[in-house]
Amino acid sequence: MRLDHLSYAASPDGLASTIQWMGRKLGTGFTDGGIHPRFGTRNFVAPLANGSYIEVVEALDHPAAETAAFGRAVKSRTEDGGGWLAWVVAVDEIAKVEARLGRAAHDGHRVRPDGFDLRWKQIGLTEFSYDPQLPYFIEWEGDAAHHPSAGGSSVTLTDLEIAGDEKTVDDYLDSRSAQPLDGITVEWSAPGEDGSGLVAVTFSTPNGAVRIY
Repeated sequence: MRLDHLSYAASPDGLASTIQWMGRKLGTGFTDGGIHPRFGTRNFVAPLANGSYIEVVEALDHPAAETAAFGRAVKSRTEDGGGWLAWVVAVDEIAKVEARLGRAAHDGHRVRPDGFDLRWKQIGLTEFSYDPQLPYFIEWEGDAAHHPSAGGSSVTLTDLEIAGDEKTVDDYLDSRSAQPLDGITVEWSAPGEDGSGLVAVTFSTPNGAVRIY
């Protein structure tokens, strides 16, 4: 179990505007990750130095954005101004999570601009939808060389601030939350008016520490 990626919903100004300002702050570039046809979303991604990555995602004018849990979450977060959406944990055997949650994982995929179809299984969007402090789980299919973190980066994720309760997350993971977040400092805060969820992320960059809300 390890941190796979962080999702950031584009602002109402759009995906291009969001990746431009975030790229400038972090001193890194984002690449077009392609479209999630089953979710009604698309993303741009930036690898991080610790084997994880950031995705900036927007909802498309597509029926799936109204029916898929992820599409609805992205659209709602953008309508609220955009910002951090979710943290995602990679597992090697998603069947164990399926057994614990009592249901099957869903297939996910996105087609990159180069035509490659990146595929995975995911589960936990139901829990995340009603309690955004909780991560969801992903198991990648295919060659690790196609993982969005491939190529590395000079930008490292160092700190997370999560509004929520550490024990609640530990119980959900069936493990201490520190395990998939090994080496990352986590600051827990009480949920505010916006409820629980990922509040802020700090990165070590060539230009020093950068905190993004």
